[in-house]
Amino acid sequence: MELGQFSVSLTVKDIAKSKSFYEMLGFKTHEGCGSIEDKWLILQKDTTVIGLFEGMFEDNILTFNPTDVRAIEAHIEQSGYSLETKTQGQSGPSHCVLKDPDGNLIMFDQHQ
Repeated sequence: MELGQFSVSLTVKDIAKSKSFYEMLGFKTHEGCGSIEDKWLILQKDTTVIGLFEGMFEDNILTFNPTDVRAIEAHIEQSGYSLETKTQGQSGPSHCVLKDPDGNLIMFDQHQ
């Protein structure tokens, strides 16, 4: 099962301050992936990806970007686990979310 690119989605209080902080550590903003005005950004340094989100959710989220989120969703359900959020539609971009045993959110977010 291919999970795809891993990233951490961080909930932030001030996206401009957080952007400056992570840029100080060498992260660069992905062009076309959010903006200060949209209150979300995707940043990358080497193979490390961080999403910054202001006011979109309460907790930090572990995120994977698979090419087939519906196959992952089926595997999770067949394994006896419940999803917090299920995919929408039969094809195309969608996501599903589950919690690990400690309540940490894990999102599988398919972009295409």
